[in-house]
Amino acid sequence: MAAAGAALILVQADLLAGALADAVVDSPSPGELRPVLTALALVLAGRAGLAWCQQVASQRAAAAVKASLRRRVLHRTQELGPQWLSGQHTGRLATTLGRGMDALDPYFTGYFPQLFVAAVVPVAIIVQIAVADLASAVIICVTLPLIPVFGVLVGLQTKRSTRRQWSALERLGGQFLDLVAGLPTLRAFGRAQAQAAAVRRAADEHRSATMSTLRVAFLSALVLELVATLSVALVAVPVGLRLLDGELDLHTALLVLLLAPEAYLPWRALGSQFHASTEGLEVAERAFAVLDSPVVRPDDSSLRRLSPSVAEKHATDGSLTPASRPDARPDGSSSPAGDGVSVVRFEGVSVSYPGRNVPALDAVSFTIGAGEHVALVGPSGAGKTTVLSVLLGLVPPGAGRVLVTGADGAVDLAAAPPEAAVRGWRDGLAWVPQRPHLFADSVAANIRLGYPGATDEQVCHAARLAHADEFVTALPHGYDTVLGERGAGLSAGQRQRVALARAFLRDAPLLILDEPTAGLDATSEAKVVEATARLMAGRTVVVVAHRPAMVADADRVIRLEHGRVAADSAGGARTAVVAT
Repeated sequence: MAAAGAALILVQADLLAGALADAVVDSPSPGELRPVLTALALVLAGRAGLAWCQQVASQRAAAAVKASLRRRVLHRTQELGPQWLSGQHTGRLATTLGRGMDALDPYFTGYFPQLFVAAVVPVAIIVQIAVADLASAVIICVTLPLIPVFGVLVGLQTKRSTRRQWSALERLGGQFLDLVAGLPTLRAFGRAQAQAAAVRRAADEHRSATMSTLRVAFLSALVLELVATLSVALVAVPVGLRLLDGELDLHTALLVLLLAPEAYLPWRALGSQFHASTEGLEVAERAFAVLDSPVVRPDDSSLRRLSPSVAEKHATDGSLTPASRPDARPDGSSSPAGDGVSVVRFEGVSVSYPGRNVPALDAVSFTIGAGEHVALVGPSGAGKTTVLSVLLGLVPPGAGRVLVTGADGAVDLAAAPPEAAVRGWRDGLAWVPQRPHLFADSVAANIRLGYPGATDEQVCHAARLAHADEFVTALPHGYDTVLGERGAGLSAGQRQRVALARAFLRDAPLLILDEPTAGLDATSEAKVVEATARLMAGRTVVVVAHRPAMVADADRVIRLEHGRVAADSAGGARTAVVAT
């Protein structure tokens, strides 16, 4: 398209110069000018058609690249996992994937196509002018590089200014996201106005950075226009003088004067398009930084399984005997609970998050036997949630290993790739987090996430076991009532009981509970504790708890402090451990 456009520019200038020269010298009749004017109209129509095709192609390219880049970045964040995400600011990442990607439009619709025009059109014009008048071609060759030189000098300042502007926008987006997420807490403690002032300051910072970038962009336009105008004047003045002296004919002089501005125009437009696309380029660098981030994961070249002798040793160590589990769901279909997890063993597991000097877990070792109820206690930040994340396969250990011994032998979760063993390991897990996520769907659909193939009867039975049936039936449409995102419309205790119903429906041999009673009132806590006790029966349980109600039925209590096991007590000693 750029080459075709250059050819049409040359034809247009030649036709127009010829028509003007003939009109001045020969004074032709309108009928004699009609063929030339018709050809000139066709050339102009061709240039307009090429411009339209170029815009259509660039718009489609921009839409395709933005969609592809968004998919790739989101897929990469999933590959990098929660350990990488914990070191990032989700507000900045959301800003990059949302509004940031739209900033790529000026690059693909303006700057990128203009690169080809700037590479082809000036060369074609210089060749044409050199054939007609070599002296004018030499002047253009000398003055034309001034435009990209000044453009680069101003562009470097623009890039620095744009980086400051985008950093300010990321901070603004991150603060606003945090403010919205924590608005109920801020309102409760009377800190909403203070945070609003912080967002206002971030907005003012972004406004100042944006105005600074615009000032640089306007300065660039002034500089490029001034250089181009002076350069055209350096060509036009000698041509006019030589025309008066008779050294040039009128057709050649008009051809040079018409083509000279066209030689500088693509570079001037390229400079303007660069300033419009700098924000998109800054976003692209951030997106490529995510794509280039290495996956922090142990060697996943093979799924490492231990020899049967080693597996037998782990399975027969101490009280680690297979627990009796139901081999089928209520409808007779196979259930993960039938797999019978024998042993979960942490051996010197260490985990460090990016950007943190202190490890979250430091050489943690303990063993959980089949059918055993283990409570993890300790102050906030001691590493309890990280232990659960390692068990769930969300965070790979940086050192040590996690052995899971079952009927098929022992699997080292630290060495197994997530798409293989960890995914299969999750099939035997039931997880009830501290803040369960409920989707904007019906109550039945949210409960059915525990077992997608469950019937309506099984969903209702699981809800009754979790004490959720009593409030679900009171909803306007019962189990078909559509909830808001994150369970809007339900209380915290009701959301927790829906999550417990999921776990009942999943019927997994290993149950992981992360502070299921946190933030609940006394009535809701009593119902959740009762349902949880029923759920824990006959299963291997790992529970993170601060409240004694969730530790009362634990066989063992493991206390974590500063990422290390500070105490591992059982029987009557556990009350003293919790008290300390």
